[in-house]
Amino acid sequence: MFADRAQIYIRSGKGGDGHVSFRREKYVPDGGPDGGDGGDGGSVFFVVDEGMNTLSDYRHIRKYKAGDGEDGGKRNCRGKNGEDIYLKVPKGTVIKELTSGKVIADMSGDNKEYRILKGGRGGNGNQHYATSTMQAPKYAQPGQPARELNLFLELKVIADVGLIGFPNVGKSTLLSSCSNAKPEIANYHFTTLSPHLGVVDLSGGSSFVMADIPGIIEGASEGVGLGFDFLRHIERTKVFIHVVDASGSEGRDPIEDIETIHNELKKYNPELLKRPIIIAANKIDIISDEPVDIKDDGEFVYSEGYYNVQRIKDKYEPLGFKVFPISSYTKQGVNELLYHVSSVLDTLDKTPVVFEQEYDPEVNFPVSDEPYTVSFDHSENEYVVEGPRIEKMLGYTNLDSEKGFAFFQNFLKDNGILDELEALGIKEGDTVRIYGFSFEYLK
Repeated sequence: MFADRAQIYIRSGKGGDGHVSFRREKYVPDGGPDGGDGGDGGSVFFVVDEGMNTLSDYRHIRKYKAGDGEDGGKRNCRGKNGEDIYLKVPKGTVIKELTSGKVIADMSGDNKEYRILKGGRGGNGNQHYATSTMQAPKYAQPGQPARELNLFLELKVIADVGLIGFPNVGKSTLLSSCSNAKPEIANYHFTTLSPHLGVVDLSGGSSFVMADIPGIIEGASEGVGLGFDFLRHIERTKVFIHVVDASGSEGRDPIEDIETIHNELKKYNPELLKRPIIIAANKIDIISDEPVDIKDDGEFVYSEGYYNVQRIKDKYEPLGFKVFPISSYTKQGVNELLYHVSSVLDTLDKTPVVFEQEYDPEVNFPVSDEPYTVSFDHSENEYVVEGPRIEKMLGYTNLDSEKGFAFFQNFLKDNGILDELEALGIKEGDTVRIYGFSFEYLK
């Protein structure tokens, strides 16, 4: 079964705790602090694997955790960093936050590797807190906590051209006849149960990627049949080739088929109909040009399929749709179709369709209601902000990034911490200590 969706849980590593210890050597009765720092927790990365084409690995294993950092030790021994983990996904995978459905990252284009969760920073050992007035600090910084996320992974294939149409109209045959793709082909409805991609190489050096999107039926936009499973795969394509059975061999009217598919695209995403759509009137090789009857006045009567190509042209070419009569089996008319598609692609923006980030794990996380304190340390002449809520915030925030630092500033403001500092009499230029960080206060 083609797996193009998965739900997984990920967690970064917790930072190791700093250590509290003092030198204990012969003839050195009052040794100074020598507690080592904790190691940093491992981070979680997503990387594109060009050899993958499904998300089936994530159907079997759903929980992924990076390694925790080791605690610091005596004699200034720093704990080992936790192991990073790298989760491989196929190109075109969109990573979303599960509850909101918002996009975190689109693993396509230039985005080959993405760090989604940074491991917690290791805590400082007590050696960092020795001062002229406190030469034997019995405090060490705890490691920053791990971060966790529930994710929804969704594969959206990357192709320049998408073949759309009802099942069994010849899309797979067309793809195999003009590209390097080898899809399974048989005369059954829904033979294609997964999107197939192929590279179409034309003389003159031009080429493009074509995808055979499994058959869309009436009600697909509401999830009928395989609707939702495959409609997502057309969202990146820039040009559609709408393949229709002009012969009527399935007993359907090709014009009704075209209208049905266009209606499903419109209901799923109206923007799709703004993209170029080229109609391929397929199976002309089985349309007989022999009359099937003669009217009383001597006029020849032909099969329904004989008239279908002209009916399609009469209805859709005035609306701006180019119609190509083809046979994907004998390849009649296929070259003309492909060169036209190539010329249309040349007029379009070459920038790949990439979904923009809507949710940034660096700055989007629940703020706890746990306590914190704001005080003034007279011995160090510093203002001190600490408590579980502050510690968690620092564990979730990358202060080295512009977004992370902006979130940190807003956090101080939104939680009333800046107001409390001002109530204590802080002035511009004074120092604020928040665990292992020191900041100069600026209004």
